[in-house]
Amino acid sequence: MTTPRKPRALFLSPEAPVAGAGGGGLRSASLLEYLRAKYDVQVFSFTLPHHSKSTIARAWRNGWRFLRGVPPLLDRFSGFEAQLASVLDRHYDLAVIEHFWCAPYARALRPHCDRLVLDLHNIESRLAETHARATPNLESIAMRRFAAAYRRLEREWLPQFDLLLVTSGDDRRRVNHPNAVVYPNALPEIPRPASLSTNVAESHSIIFSGNLEYHPNVEAVRWFAAQIWPRIRDRAPGLTCTLAGRNEHAVRAIVAASAGITLTGPIDDAIATLAGAKVCVVPLLSGSGTRFKILEAWAAARAVVSTTLGAEGLGAVDGQHLLIADDAASFANAVVRLLDDSALRRRLGDAGRALYLDRFTWPAAWRALETAGI
Repeated sequence: MTTPRKPRALFLSPEAPVAGAGGGGLRSASLLEYLRAKYDVQVFSFTLPHHSKSTIARAWRNGWRFLRGVPPLLDRFSGFEAQLASVLDRHYDLAVIEHFWCAPYARALRPHCDRLVLDLHNIESRLAETHARATPNLESIAMRRFAAAYRRLEREWLPQFDLLLVTSGDDRRRVNHPNAVVYPNALPEIPRPASLSTNVAESHSIIFSGNLEYHPNVEAVRWFAAQIWPRIRDRAPGLTCTLAGRNEHAVRAIVAASAGITLTGPIDDAIATLAGAKVCVVPLLSGSGTRFKILEAWAAARAVVSTTLGAEGLGAVDGQHLLIADDAASFANAVVRLLDDSALRRRLGDAGRALYLDRFTWPAAWRALETAGI
């Protein structure tokens, strides 16, 4: 008796789909693990040519992109049709493209698959729009141009897909597509940090985590260091602030004059690191999708202070799962309030962890894929 053929899937990702490679890699890793349980999956990713990260080289590349009206990441990941064609030697029941940056590869994949899915980690037009509002001068002008380009490209490419995966109900309302399914960002099921079970004392510190080269995080650090941190330090002597994450060089100059702010560089265990602080801060002024840094803080059962935009799409209630503050004085007040009230810190941390366990573990997120028939 022959074993039935497992359905075939192609998974096209512009970045490594692995946990530990940042939020994008973590979302892709979750989706890929689900697919591998049901499909014979072929993974395709690009071999990118080296390009310089010097200020001059970046300015030249992005200036040329500005003149052409081509967003940077879409430009960076274009032109690999020949690489892709070399692996398209079979028919696929399902093809999944990660990130809008790679949406134009739908043209190459469509003849080779029965169902074509685009996983939107962000709504790129909104990410560029919020970036434009949060940055001054020439960068803001460039981001407005790229936002307009993304809107045009979204109108062109999103209808080419049979199904869109989006991170939240907010993003589903932003896309004009009849088959958009909320597949939330999520984490593996993580045990409650051991330090919380053994009554290890919290350090007198607050923490911000993430890839510190990612432009929303750079903007957040700049605003926090200049306008929020001085207000907190005046009222909480001896408090320290940790900026945890890779590419710390991108913000070192921004915080160089801010006493009490330290940089860790890459961290091996984000949950354990977050669990050691009293409060996690998310002072984001731009972004799209939903924030893994809040999910990680909730998994660590830590209290969170965030802007409205930072907490967007998670269904969190101000005062129940976290505290929301959108100006510098209110943000500082919320942090100091939590520093002074250990019972409130514990209550918010426990409520956040309960929400994470209910909605934002991988098995919880996979229910949306089952419902969508993937």
